[in-house]
Amino acid sequence: MFPTVVELFGEPVSSYFTLLLVGFALATWLAARRAEAMGYDREIMIDLGLYSLIWGVIGGRVLHVLADGHLSNYVYSCIDPSKVVWQTTEPICASIHGRWDAVASVCRGTERNCFAALEFWQGGLAYYGGLIAALAFGIYFMRKERFPIGKGLDLVGCGIALGLCFGRIGCFLGGCCFGSPHEGHFAISFPAGSPASEEQWRAGLLASSDLPSLSVYPTQLYEAVGCLLIAGALYFFVEPRKKFDGQVMLAFLSSYAVLRFALEYLRADERGALLGISTSQWISLAALALVAVVWKPIRTRGFPDLATAR
Repeated sequence: MFPTVVELFGEPVSSYFTLLLVGFALATWLAARRAEAMGYDREIMIDLGLYSLIWGVIGGRVLHVLADGHLSNYVYSCIDPSKVVWQTTEPICASIHGRWDAVASVCRGTERNCFAALEFWQGGLAYYGGLIAALAFGIYFMRKERFPIGKGLDLVGCGIALGLCFGRIGCFLGGCCFGSPHEGHFAISFPAGSPASEEQWRAGLLASSDLPSLSVYPTQLYEAVGCLLIAGALYFFVEPRKKFDGQVMLAFLSSYAVLRFALEYLRADERGALLGISTSQWISLAALALVAVVWKPIRTRGFPDLATAR
């Protein structure tokens, strides 16, 4: 496990964010290259990639803070650090300059930090939040630049899937987004002190978080492989045979929604839930509903002529 692979201005940057940057760069390069081959301005795709990275981080962080079950900690970090609850071990609590509460067996905060919710480089980005924010801005940006929106969305559809593949490899290196206990083929165990080990200790499955985790589903790698297959299917099969502009993006949204909905049942990390269904599963259902609603109108009439609208 490699939680960090680089440092930026003396601060460790999570493996997830590092690999996410690599994925964004590759997706942007692929979209720009294909746009140029189609006779469009490649600079628009490059600008779109850079802006989408910014909005993707903002959206991913916002959804993480609001929906992953840590909102109270971020609030208390600013107004009353003594009410912060970090579910970790006493040695780790000391290493992060916390105060160990022996009665509750939790780590408390000691210093106010009103910017904790903004420290995305420490990890904590919800993918769907980033996707929603980046797509919303992308449509606005292409409209502003008079770039055909349907064609533009198709250009980035394959790249998004490929970029997410890299992001999930980063999750694997960092140990987040781990699966539930599993003893079958391809099961893996994370080292002592990992997120999986700590979560299993809190759940009573381990005597101590100083022990390696029980074998779990490698859900990060499952999703990475799934996204790679989606990218390949979009690029080699859907794109050459598409019937209308926007079909590639709609195919990505629906196929990823199915993949993510299924994998959520195998995950065991904290990520928020409502009525027994995780936040990501609700968003997956919403994505499938959206695709079902807009597929026929877009296929029949195409996208509204936003490229030339004022």
